[in-house]
Amino acid sequence: MTTAELARRIFDSVGENANSTRSWQTSVPNLAFHLQTRPNAYEATIYHPVVCLNLQGRKEVTIGDQSVEFGDGQSLIVSHELPVMARVTEASPERPYLALIVSLDMGIVQSLCDEVGPAVPAHPQTRSLSVGPVDERLIETLSRYVALTADPVEARVMAPLILREIHFRLLMADHGGMLRQFLHRDSHSSRIARAIGLIRSDYRTPLAVADLADAAGMSPSSFHQHFRQVTGTTPLQYQKDLRLTEARRLLAAEALSVASAAFEVGYESATQFSREYARKFGAPPRKDVLRPAGVA
Repeated sequence: MTTAELARRIFDSVGENANSTRSWQTSVPNLAFHLQTRPNAYEATIYHPVVCLNLQGRKEVTIGDQSVEFGDGQSLIVSHELPVMARVTEASPERPYLALIVSLDMGIVQSLCDEVGPAVPAHPQTRSLSVGPVDERLIETLSRYVALTADPVEARVMAPLILREIHFRLLMADHGGMLRQFLHRDSHSSRIARAIGLIRSDYRTPLAVADLADAAGMSPSSFHQHFRQVTGTTPLQYQKDLRLTEARRLLAAEALSVASAAFEVGYESATQFSREYARKFGAPPRKDVLRPAGVA
């Protein structure tokens, strides 16, 4: 099966809703789709470990000094939790952007360590966003996973097996280098993932990089170097991006005041918050929230 054939199968299942922009989780664990009929401006979001198979259209994702763009038949592997800026760059009502998204389970990745062993390709230092082509075996595996949406009984039995196979295929992929580092619990990527978990769990409080380095089992200088190598940004900037992304969500979804949103995510000064918000999103908080979606 080709990516075009897989896209057609998904479009057929969507039916008349193929002309609307939406994301939806399926009844199959860890499987979601995203459909979009227009390009849009950069939007801030939090990416969790996923593989995103681009079936149609193009998308660009940026964090820190990393920026990747991917199109038809390519996949994006995200190995760590990341606050990113993302936008669809190619989409139309006649040819919508369509992506298949599978959330990754690092427990499955690590459980494959003993079984895969030396068969895994070498893993050169790569970053937490990696793009590459999708081979026929992975497409076939993903196609079988998508087919489970039509049969709940088969999904209950087969989903865990096929999900494990998906993880295996990604580990063996040319752009799966960062995932392969997770086979080793003491690798730099695993240590940075632990530090990211600590930042995520307590992003509202002031960040002590030395404490994060200690938790990761690294010297402060080594930790800073590897954190930036993996994520494309610094620990302090990572925390700042988390705060600003969450504040933007609060302003839009819960109609908080600017000061309330600032204090909610850990800022002590609403003025500093507004300044950093405008630097990241291109407009002060209140003006940004009032802009129509997708307007730069």
